[in-house]
Amino acid sequence: MFESIEKTGHNHALSATARESYLQIRLQASHTLISDPPTEASLLASSQNRTRKNRDNRNPMEHSVPLIARIALNRPLRRLFDYIVPEHLELIPGQRVQVPFGRQQATGLVVQTGVEPPPGITLKPVTAVTEEWPALPEETFRLLSWASDYYQHPLGECLFTALPPGLRRGNKAEAKKAEWWRTLDNDASLPANAHKQKALIDWLRHHTNGAPATDIIKAGFSRTQLNALREKGLIETISTPGAETDHEAPEILARHPVLSSAQALAADELTTPGEGFGASLLYGITGSGKTEIYLHYLKQHLGARDQALILVPEINLTPQTVARFEHYFGRRIVVWHSALNDGERLTTWLKVRNGEPVILVGTRSAVLLPFTNLRTIIVDEEHDSSYKQGDGFRYSGRDLAVYRAHLNNCPVILGSATPSLESIHNAKQDKYRLAKLEERAGAAAPPMVSLLDIRSRPLEGGLSRPAMNAIQQTLARGEQALVFVNRRGFAPVMMCFDCGHMVECPRCDTRLTYHRRDRAMRCHHCDYQTAATEHCPKCHSAAFKPLGQGTERTEEILTTAFPDTPVVRVDRDSTQRKGSIQSILSRVNSGKPCVLVGTQMLAKGHDFPNVTLVVVVNADGGLFSVDFRAPEQLIQTLLQVSGRAGRGTKPGKVLIQTCHSDHPLLKTLCEGKYLDIAEQLLKEREEGQFPPFRAMAIFRAEADTMEKSLQVLDSIKPLTNSTGIETWGPLPAMIARRADKYRAQLILNARNRKHLNNLLSGICQELDQRKRPPGVKWMIDVDPQETG
Repeated sequence: MFESIEKTGHNHALSATARESYLQIRLQASHTLISDPPTEASLLASSQNRTRKNRDNRNPMEHSVPLIARIALNRPLRRLFDYIVPEHLELIPGQRVQVPFGRQQATGLVVQTGVEPPPGITLKPVTAVTEEWPALPEETFRLLSWASDYYQHPLGECLFTALPPGLRRGNKAEAKKAEWWRTLDNDASLPANAHKQKALIDWLRHHTNGAPATDIIKAGFSRTQLNALREKGLIETISTPGAETDHEAPEILARHPVLSSAQALAADELTTPGEGFGASLLYGITGSGKTEIYLHYLKQHLGARDQALILVPEINLTPQTVARFEHYFGRRIVVWHSALNDGERLTTWLKVRNGEPVILVGTRSAVLLPFTNLRTIIVDEEHDSSYKQGDGFRYSGRDLAVYRAHLNNCPVILGSATPSLESIHNAKQDKYRLAKLEERAGAAAPPMVSLLDIRSRPLEGGLSRPAMNAIQQTLARGEQALVFVNRRGFAPVMMCFDCGHMVECPRCDTRLTYHRRDRAMRCHHCDYQTAATEHCPKCHSAAFKPLGQGTERTEEILTTAFPDTPVVRVDRDSTQRKGSIQSILSRVNSGKPCVLVGTQMLAKGHDFPNVTLVVVVNADGGLFSVDFRAPEQLIQTLLQVSGRAGRGTKPGKVLIQTCHSDHPLLKTLCEGKYLDIAEQLLKEREEGQFPPFRAMAIFRAEADTMEKSLQVLDSIKPLTNSTGIETWGPLPAMIARRADKYRAQLILNARNRKHLNNLLSGICQELDQRKRPPGVKWMIDVDPQETG
């Protein structure tokens, strides 16, 4: 039973030790191992038996004492709420229930039953049970409870993160039935010009059990064609023939990726499911075929009824990854990311919760889903900072994947061409098993990397004459070039060359970015937008010009320079429409000469066989940043984008424009030995006492004035006085004002992670008891990815 730290009415605050005590009781009471999860029926039966036993064992004289359940609500409160369990209801931890909360009905999750009723408090009863089975199984509950403790976030919000949006709102957990189609034995003929309809008939005839509408649409057909054929009596809809994953085509089941000798050696180094929990770090240079190793591993070790999780850092990587996995696993592949609608998310969530043998490819939040038979976890591009949630529940998807593998007693594979320094440090400490893959797949060779000093050189849209010449020669050979500009828009600044005025965001301490295509000035921090003008808004001079370059400007320069060659821009603005990234990728993968212009979206995992030249417009951004992670992130980005060159049979070349060609970090980069660079960066981290050699957390404050933000952090600082804890600040953030909120931060650096965690827990409890000044908000970020 949880120990109460604070009691206010029927609210109960939780301590880490109390929650762990409760989890241990639940674990000891279970008759099954985490790696062999109980069925919903057995969980429900055992819960009902316990509830009945509690009721039967009550003293007859105490018959009026009701059973109490402790409920978590989706509220930013570090408290649980007690409710009476009516006689006709049987509750089990993890179940969704409806409860009265103030004047409203709220959806809650049962955390505990049979608790002691608070003295002198009149409790309200649970209104209804949403389902008879727990939405969150045992292992998922333990994962989220641990995450709540570690990241110092309210348990209720953590638990609800594992539910799709509809279930958070209290909707029923019922998915829309899949629509399947099959051909009919009908001799009706089609017009000679009905080519698409004929192709659809032929396609369906190859699927003797029928096919779901989603697969038909993916194959390039439309609902108009389906309806037309149905009206002609040539096809019909049918009910779903059992679980979709049970009707896999034999040719798909027979497919196995063929590994090179180097890939086979690396695959043999990975932890296998038979060994139980183990974390493997797969270091493979760009183009070495890490995905082929993932596919081979799953084909070799994943059982027909097992589940697997593949994490990818970006939504835009999902289609490409899904296509490769579907080739070997067919309809067993499902996806999870924020671009799915509520119905699609619920369908996938139910497949995972019901234990269907899915292989789920998803972004960060997929690690929180309620798997019941998880046997393998793979984290691709494990170094990517997007695995860390930036607001609210600030968890690391990669780190939770490792802990989840530990709970499930299954292997986890972390793959990257540029592993994070934390992962490399763990491998050096023998916490992770290191597998190396240091040669490219097939006949491909690593690209030749050169530094191009642009000091005193004239630039066109940020590009020097040698870079333009290299692009021209690449296109003349019928090949493709990639130009990396890590800033979207046309120009980061509009400046008056008469009075020096630059347009700033009225809500942030930053300048507006000029987007020429939309004739707009936009803030990339708060989304403020205003119309662009041709004259200076201050002195009305016509000498109001864009300064610097973004993807739009580089695209315009290249379109003018190479009018007969397609210039394809890939950034957040050009890929907003659904399906746009797939269209762009298919266009590039056709192999026809073109120039790609893009941001970091192009640096991650894409395979363009005919790209032989990469030009980095400016590599100096991270060399002199105050963020201790900046050098690591700079090298990772440059190596990742360089790795897009020469992935086919043609040699690749990389030109990195810089004003600091003598910088040691950039000179080492040209040798392409990332592990050597990482070793040097780890030494610098150790000397500076930064993570991974220290544990770090940041208290952040926001208010309508900087004075209030600093006052909040000043009141927190005395609470951090403890042996082994070093504090820096409080100081204003790098961008001190964002969206009309003034931001400051207090950094904590500790020798011992457990000691820091216990200290943070106590501080959060203390702050929750204090009356917060109006308009002031504080939050905590454990293991921050940004310190600015």
